[in-house]
Amino acid sequence: MRIGYSFWGFLGAGITDTPDGGRSHRATLINGLLDAGHDMVFLQANRDLDEAGDDLGGRYTWDLQFPDIEVLFCEWRWPIPRRNTTTCDSPGHTCDLHRQEELLNHYTYRRHTPTLLWDKDLQLPAAHPLRAIPHVTVCEAALHPWPGTESLLFPVADQAIDAAEPLDLADEQRNLPLVYIGNQYDRDEAFDQYFAPLAADFDHQVAGKWTSTNRWPKVNFTGRIPFTAVQPLYRRSLTTVLLAPDRLAARGQFTQRLPEAVLAGCLPLAPSQLRSVDLIIPGDLIIDDATHAASVLAALVKQAGSGRHADLIGRCITHLAPFRLSRQLGTLERLLDQATASSRRR
Repeated sequence: MRIGYSFWGFLGAGITDTPDGGRSHRATLINGLLDAGHDMVFLQANRDLDEAGDDLGGRYTWDLQFPDIEVLFCEWRWPIPRRNTTTCDSPGHTCDLHRQEELLNHYTYRRHTPTLLWDKDLQLPAAHPLRAIPHVTVCEAALHPWPGTESLLFPVADQAIDAAEPLDLADEQRNLPLVYIGNQYDRDEAFDQYFAPLAADFDHQVAGKWTSTNRWPKVNFTGRIPFTAVQPLYRRSLTTVLLAPDRLAARGQFTQRLPEAVLAGCLPLAPSQLRSVDLIIPGDLIIDDATHAASVLAALVKQAGSGRHADLIGRCITHLAPFRLSRQLGTLERLLDQATASSRRR
């Protein structure tokens, strides 16, 4: 079927100064849908070309008008003060929210086009009117989505999981015991509780946009890095810590940082407060507090490059099974079939 896809971000490497975490999974999902025979047209600005100068080989189609589509699929955008809530000619303005409003008004409200909303950051209010519209399906990238919504996890290519070799990854030279790659957004409490105490005793690096860091003077913040530098940094790092805002932790949402790290052989230490963490992370890597985390990390440093290290990497790879693209495509095909079937009955 012909799907109109709305996203604000990149399919390629993009630019460094952007918070777009979707680069690690967006193309995986879209290419999977294309390979399954669907026709895709992108309805937001072509940031790959406009900002990064990348035409992506001409494989994809953009349309900033209102083309004929059978389903509208939106990566949900929400109001961000001083960024997408300002007037279109304001300095620093991004038009993602305005364009999403145009798309929803044209397709969802006026034409009753079946609509999938992927709330990837759990920002859609529980009482939002869109949730009550029969031809709207809301998806969340969580193991325990809000009642009435569907679970659509961040997909990982099956081939990437199948091709990962634990022995080779354990044999990498990992000269950095601890790393965190990601932005500060709502993670101060988790950072205080788990990462900062470890950083006091282990060599480390924090890469990402952290704008308020005075409370952690001994932490090595290095700023944003290019998307192409993410995998090399993970590949020389022994461990990372999964840090999540409370709203994600409570729903069992694991971001793209997990498969990014695991497929590079970087072991994820996961706080036990993350809901259903035992389904996603081997028990040996689940931490209760900073003291426990330090004990686990100290043992891992001693085991680096050993058979035990390779076994842990292998188990982490196996635990990525819920995120396989084949599973997420199965979910999407079901939702697309339901949405279009319901539309035909009307």
